[in-house]
Formats: sequence, C-alpha cells, structure tokens
Amino acid sequence: MSNRLFQGLVQQMRDAVGRVIGVIDENANIIACSELSKVGTSSDSFVIEITDENDAFIHDGYTYKPFGQRARPEYAAFAEGIDENAERFAAILAISLSGVKQYYDEKYDRSNFIKNIILENVLTGDISVKSRELHFSTDVNRVVLVVSMATTSDVSAYDVIQNLFPDKNKDFVFNITETEIVLVKEMKSSVDIKSLEKLARSISDTLSGEFFTCVNIGIGTPVIGVKDLARSFKEAQMALEVGKVFDTDKTIISYDNLGIARLIYHLPTTLCETFLREVFRKGSIESLDHETLFTIQRFFENNLNVSETSRRLFVHRNTLVYRLDKIKKLTGLDLREFDHAIIFKIAMMVKKYLSADPVKF
Repeated sequence: MSNRLFQGLVQQMRDAVGRVIGVIDENANIIACSELSKVGTSSDSFVIEITDENDAFIHDGYTYKPFGQRARPEYAAFAEGIDENAERFAAILAISLSGVKQYYDEKYDRSNFIKNIILENVLTGDISVKSRELHFSTDVNRVVLVVSMATTSDVSAYDVIQNLFPDKNKDFVFNITETEIVLVKEMKSSVDIKSLEKLARSISDTLSGEFFTCVNIGIGTPVIGVKDLARSFKEAQMALEVGKVFDTDKTIISYDNLGIARLIYHLPTTLCETFLREVFRKGSIESLDHETLFTIQRFFENNLNVSETSRRLFVHRNTLVYRLDKIKKLTGLDLREFDHAIIFKIAMMVKKYLSADPVKF
C-alpha cells in the first residue's frame, strides 16, 4: 500500500519539480518514480548508504534523502541531479512521503484496532496500552451502529457510508460480513437516542432513496473510550435480531428502546414454553382466529378502551364486548382487566419469540 501512496504523491509533484524523482526501499528497489519505466528496477551498490546514513548522499547523478519511522531508514527519496536544488527536492519529497506514510499507518492501525476490539480479538490488558499508542482519548463518547442490508444494488453500501462520514480520525467504517457494515461514531456527550435514530434514518434514507439499497440499522448504547465498544456492538446486533422478531415494521432499532422484548429474548425457551402452557391452560392460543387476534391488537393499541376500539374497528360496541367475552371463554383471560391484558400481551410476545427462533448473542 505504501508503494501506491508514494507513486501517487510522486506523480503529483513531478511537474512542479521538473526532474525525475522517486523512492527506493531499503534494498535499493525503486518502488515509485516519475518515470514509470524505472519502477521495479534496483541497484545494490548503495544499500549500505540507505540503511546506515540519515544524511543526503549522491549516487550515479542522483541525490538521495533517507527517511522512515524506524531507527534505521526504510526508504530514500531521490531527485535527478547533484546540485543544491536536487538535494532540496529530495529533502522536500522525503518529508512529504514520510508524513503521508505516517498518516496512513496511523489511520489503518486505528481502524484495525477498533475492529479487533469490536470482534474481541484484543486482550483487555492490551487495549489501554494500544489506545495510548494510537492517541485515542479516554473521555470521548462513541456508539456502534450495525447496518444490515436487506436488499443489495450495484452500489457499495460500504463506500456510501464511508463518504457520509469522511473524518477517518473520528469515525470508523468497516465490513464484518457480506451484508453487515459497522459504523463506530464519535459523538458528543449531550447526544440522545433520538438524535442517534435520526442519524441512522439519514443513512437509511440515503441508501434507499439514492441507491435503492434497503437496510435495517441496529443502535447500541453510547460508551466512553474504546474498552466497551464490543458491548455496544453486541447490543446493536441484538437490537437487529430482536427487531426482526417483535418489530418487523421498523428499520431503525435501538437497544435502549427494546423494552420488555429484551427481557423475553434472554429467557430460556423451556421457561417460555412452560409460561405459555400455564397462561393458556384452558385453551390453546391457536384456537384464536385471525379476526380475533386483529381485534386484540387494536384493543391494546387503544389502551383497553372499548368505545374507542369499537369506533376504530367500525363495529358496534356490543359486538366488541361479545368478542372479548369469547376470548375470556377460550383463554380464561378477561382483556378488560389490566393484569389479564398484561399477561396476554406478554404471552403473545413469547409465542412470537418461540416461533422466530432468533440468533442468540
């Protein structure tokens, strides 16, 4: 990757310098040059000079200036000529190339480090040490968003998201599977969950509106520093999985808003099955037809208000009362009583959970 970075900068500086310029590595191989025909050629006669000296030196009509981050230089920039201008050009090129390489190495290492933390490939004891080396602030708030592609298009969702968050020192974007992209977003401490959902909505709208790619986005809880990013990542993944079970109509799901669904998600299936048998001991939940279940859903949505529900369903109040009495007869639960309604609501969620068989984290 350094070779491509070097070649790009050499090409940009070629016209301004007006001389042949380039870079050799510690083995005197030309890895970048304004004359492309020279790339890949080598000369062993000045390997020792490159690895042992930091000062500029002259060889075969070219001036060389070693550079690199190690104790002994890894590279040397060269410019055609042996005059003062050649030495100046070589020095300027060496400084520029050294800065570009340092920026790239730091950026790549930071991104890779964050990815390894999220995937729990870094020992806990090493996180603090590496964080200091890479200049990660310990008091910065970050949050993890997982973007799961429901449909695909010819456009790379990864590239789109990267372009939406161009500050590579603060925000990190990377793939973890073919269909899942992770965004680690730096945020202010005052940002609330509604703002994060608005951010996620803008990502979703951009991908669907401009590139015809539909996505679901899970949002973890904000964390301080980098140690707990793995937890925020798991929460974002869990939000997606729980959303697939309980909120199929939502595309933006936040871990903080999962409510009782999060509790049910953690219950053992054997306990869930026992609970359903106890709740519906007088009759099977399967005995409730589609019309009855639709009535129950509307009854809950209208806060157990019989009059409002009958109005919304366009049925007579007595018709709704008859349906509720039928439900009570079949299940033993009177949904007009708050405690019975809560039990039935949880039972329906447990039934949906068992039917979905979601992935556990």
